[in-house]
Amino acid sequence: MNAAADAGIDWARVRADFPLLAREVHGKPLVYLDSANTGQKPASVIDAVDDFYRNHNANVSRAVHALGTEATEAYEGARRKLARFLNVRPDELVLCSGTTFALNLVAYSWALPRLQPGDAIVLTRMEHHANIVPWQLVAQRTGATIKVAELTDSGELDVDGLYALLTPDVKLLGLTHVSNVLGTVNPVREICREARRRGIVTVVDGSQAAPHRALDIAALGCDFYAITGHKMCGPTGTGALWARREHLAAMPPFLGGGEMIKEVRFDGTVFNDAPHKFEAGTPNIAGFIGLGAAVDYLSAIGMDHVEAREQALLAHATEALSAVDGVRIFGRAADKAAVISFLVDGAHAHDLATLLDLEGVAIRSGHHCAHPLMQHFGVPATCRASFAFYNTHDEVDAFVAALAKVRRLLA
Repeated sequence: MNAAADAGIDWARVRADFPLLAREVHGKPLVYLDSANTGQKPASVIDAVDDFYRNHNANVSRAVHALGTEATEAYEGARRKLARFLNVRPDELVLCSGTTFALNLVAYSWALPRLQPGDAIVLTRMEHHANIVPWQLVAQRTGATIKVAELTDSGELDVDGLYALLTPDVKLLGLTHVSNVLGTVNPVREICREARRRGIVTVVDGSQAAPHRALDIAALGCDFYAITGHKMCGPTGTGALWARREHLAAMPPFLGGGEMIKEVRFDGTVFNDAPHKFEAGTPNIAGFIGLGAAVDYLSAIGMDHVEAREQALLAHATEALSAVDGVRIFGRAADKAAVISFLVDGAHAHDLATLLDLEGVAIRSGHHCAHPLMQHFGVPATCRASFAFYNTHDEVDAFVAALAKVRRLLA
């Protein structure tokens, strides 16, 4: 075990902060290994949401009464907490429902008005559908084309091949920071530097990075960075888009309605300043207050400790899983987050996941919203075990033992 993963942290006490992890499934202790899908919530997050609805419920930025003031301060306080967590300015952070919304905001507000026939967009083979489909829709409407950067045999991005694609016609590069299927951590800072040298705008999907490692978006050199709150111990329906201020100032609103305006007349509207001009309507107030509590929780542990703990779990699980006969692991990048996608010879991914569930082990099976990556490996689906800091080494052993039992049943 990596000693750094346990330095100064009582991980048993941390685990006890998550009420759901104490339950049983099918009469057996739950082993939750699906955190890449959604993270579990500590009691402090659940309590923050409950407290808002019990004691402070009001709309934000509209009322001058006490409840309205309290709600607005808590909501904007969450924006400030998240900005510190990401090392950005609060006025550069658009609060939204998650990465999917954030990427669509960039697609429709930045790309759609600018791209034209002859322009190109570069994406990578390992992208989630949320960082593929919006660009396809934009390309169809503008006449732009899409180029795809491929992978190496180890599941890493072919960086030299990517750079070769960055020709003068490329206006935008979309890439994931961490693959949700392979766990591969891409060298985003270096890639963004090369793109910027060529005048190419970069859009980074940070959904799988924000929950697992310390982030300094200001140091990455990208133009846009999207995150999802529910993967980082926060409530569902929360997330954010960070963008350079010059982009936010130049982009038209994506949605129209209340709060995103300064003045409305029938002969025209004066829009609010960024980021508020992109936040039309009543937001998920309770959700963002919960996300603020999640940021407090992760910050108290320390993201370096989170990453070290998860790396220790990943090393343990990779070694143990590799010893099971017939297991094929997809993606063995040198720099990898705590995600293992795998198959067992002769067994369908869904059958494996269903039988593991009966043993109390929750993993994901399917294409993981990454059809092009499945096509690359020539499989319809994989199983995916994804670990978080609240998992234990005993759970790794329970997972591998359950898999060995299931494999015998399917033999």
